[in-house]
Amino acid sequence: MNPDSKTLAAPEGGAPRQWLRLAVGDGVYALPIDQVREILQVSRLTVLPRLPAAIRGVMNLRGAVVPVIDLGVRLGTRAVTPSRRSCIIVVEQAVQADRPPLVAGVMVDAVFEVVDVDPASVSAAPALGTRVAPEMLSGVLQLQGRLLHLLDVPRVLSQAELTELVAAHAA
Repeated sequence: MNPDSKTLAAPEGGAPRQWLRLAVGDGVYALPIDQVREILQVSRLTVLPRLPAAIRGVMNLRGAVVPVIDLGVRLGTRAVTPSRRSCIIVVEQAVQADRPPLVAGVMVDAVFEVVDVDPASVSAAPALGTRVAPEMLSGVLQLQGRLLHLLDVPRVLSQAELTELVAAHAA
């Protein structure tokens, strides 16, 4: 397979799956497009007291209060510095069948494109050699000569982990 093609691999195998390619700092990441609800310009956020740096605040999304997570801080790299290319990606994550999905905004430095992912191209996240913890990734692959990190959305937006961060910061 040509590493410069727009076809990437899905970690669970099967038919190609679409991923939204984005940037945080100088790292290139991707979110599954089926979990992306919309992409917004960074607008005014309400900052809440006693929150860790990973939670930038909340925004009003058509009457719903939505938390906004700084993806750079959450991944352990650097905080996103809002610019004209920065975006908030609103993602929807199913929690349990009998509960409504978790909706959160993820602040990133830039959004590039949607790419198709071919299952044969994805490798497991290595224990060493990536800037982010391997448990935050569902896999990695080469695209256009760069390592593309496929994010594991349930882990990145883990309610339990985010609650622990808030509790630890408030203590």
